[in-house]
Amino acid sequence: MYAKLFMLCCACALAAAAPGIYDIGYAAPALSHSYAAPVAVAAPVYKTVAAPVVHAEPIDPNPAYSYAYGVADPHTGDHKDAQETLQNGVVHGSYSLVEPDGHLRKVTYTADKVNGFNAVVERTGGTHAAPVAAHVAVAPAHVAVAAPVAKYALPAIGHPWR
Repeated sequence: MYAKLFMLCCACALAAAAPGIYDIGYAAPALSHSYAAPVAVAAPVYKTVAAPVVHAEPIDPNPAYSYAYGVADPHTGDHKDAQETLQNGVVHGSYSLVEPDGHLRKVTYTADKVNGFNAVVERTGGTHAAPVAAHVAVAPAHVAVAAPVAKYALPAIGHPWR
């Protein structure tokens, strides 16, 4: 849709800017039904502006990166870490976390264009619950019945470029 609107605007601008396209070249007719000589119109002066020079950044044919982070909060029991590297087109990484039941879950993975994404999941540790500081206030329960909700579905809307 936007492309069509853009093309229409460009066509209108081109038609309006073209010299002589709307100029008839004749003066108004005289009462004797004779026409005056064509009127000479000076051509418009256009300024030429050089296009900006764009310097493309070189593309690294073999990109590489490495990162790692971790969280260890004894008050909430939140323990997790992650690390990942990219070398020679292969991603190697792992992440781990302590589950609510106290088990340690560790996922080690590799990914590349040939083999895709491959992960190995390990679960180790005890069955005790992780220490979590929780303050729960219990209030008397009141039963309330909600009114029925009307269902409304929005019409299917296509993408603007279709």
